Amino acid sequence: MPVKVPNIAGAADPKAVNVHLSTGQGMDITWKDGHQSHYTFQYLRDACPCAMCDQERLKSDREPGEPEKSKPGALPMFKAAPKPTTASGVGKYAIQFHWNDGHEHGIYSWDFLRAFCPCAECADLRKAAKQPGEGVTRTTPH
Repeated sequence: MPVKVPNIAGAADPKAVNVHLSTGQGMDITWKDGHQSHYTFQYLRDACPCAMCDQERLKSDREPGEPEKSKPGALPMFKAAPKPTTASGVGKYAIQFHWNDGHEHGIYSWDFLRAFCPCAECADLRKAAKQPGEGVTRTTPH
């Protein structure tokens, strides 16, 4: 059964958004309620909300933002760090990245980004809201 994405009432409107494409440092959002979020590009790529990535996370039992688990006995292979080649606004409600691995389907709404803020406080709120036995959090309807 899907878990509802937590909703922080009235908090999902950004006051300022800074995407650090040239330095590779990730994205910073200051929300209108004063909360500040920092998203590494690795976290954003691992949290991609598109249907394809959601299915892959579901198969491997991962939450949005959680990195892929290594397969037992697999040799470590070099993989370039995820980094967007471009970032663009989608209306007034989201941002979209084109990633260096060719992926470009995820549209990261402000609601989604606020609900999956990686800071310790927000992560604790998500954990507390999750009922025992509920599956991984889905990012797309199914």
